[in-house]
Amino acid sequence: MSIITISRGSYSRGKEVAEKVSHALGYECISRDIILETSEQFNIPEIKLIRAIHDSPSILDRFTSGKERYISFFRAALLMHVQKDNVVYHGLAGQFFLQDVPHVLKVRIIADLEDRIKEEMRRENISAEKARQILVKDDEERRKWSFYLYGVDTWDPRLYDIVIYIKNMTVDDAVSIILHSLQRPCFQTTPQGQRMLDELTLSAQVEAALIKDFPKVKAHAKRGEVVVSIRASFIDETAIDAKVKDLTRRIEGLKTVQVNIVPFIIED
Repeated sequence: MSIITISRGSYSRGKEVAEKVSHALGYECISRDIILETSEQFNIPEIKLIRAIHDSPSILDRFTSGKERYISFFRAALLMHVQKDNVVYHGLAGQFFLQDVPHVLKVRIIADLEDRIKEEMRRENISAEKARQILVKDDEERRKWSFYLYGVDTWDPRLYDIVIYIKNMTVDDAVSIILHSLQRPCFQTTPQGQRMLDELTLSAQVEAALIKDFPKVKAHAKRGEVVVSIRASFIDETAIDAKVKDLTRRIEGLKTVQVNIVPFIIED
């Protein structure tokens, strides 16, 4: 039992690889449905959530609610899904949110740009020049997103366990490599790995529940006990503590929640 994340660009065949891997293993395959689920769960217009996950900082900053809110909701929904194990996730952000979980096989699928251009031309009935412009811009937006939020490059191979180049290699070759790699003991779910994922998921759920009222909230969970750090005045500590407990009371698996007030720093 394990989890596979597949990062891919448009027309890279990554979706096809993910679906074939999930079929071979009998695993759940998820991608866009996570966005739809998050949109419904937190009552956010889907188009705003898609842009918050995909677009560069200049677009994100136009949303008055802030990028942190949308990213927090997406992270919570994704982690709640993969927490069940036996999942293949393909799309953005999987490798970021699950970077330190040991039983996650992180895969990057890339494809030849000229092949991608031909596919874009075929699907959209546009010129080669226009297709190239669209694909280059799309790739750059994704890189800006990761730089802005995490200070890392989605094209950095160190983020992944495997990088597969689809050109001479076929989709079936890529599937075979992933299935073979998944048999290694390091990618098998262990009690320690599952506990780490459970704690990440609980932290994410708490942050998602609080971020509308406390935009810079950070949560850290350990065995069902959560400490939340909130930037505020000590004068408001009692009211904040009550508010936090009220907003998080329905979260499954949460035993206790402790509020840590981080005072504002006033600069001269």
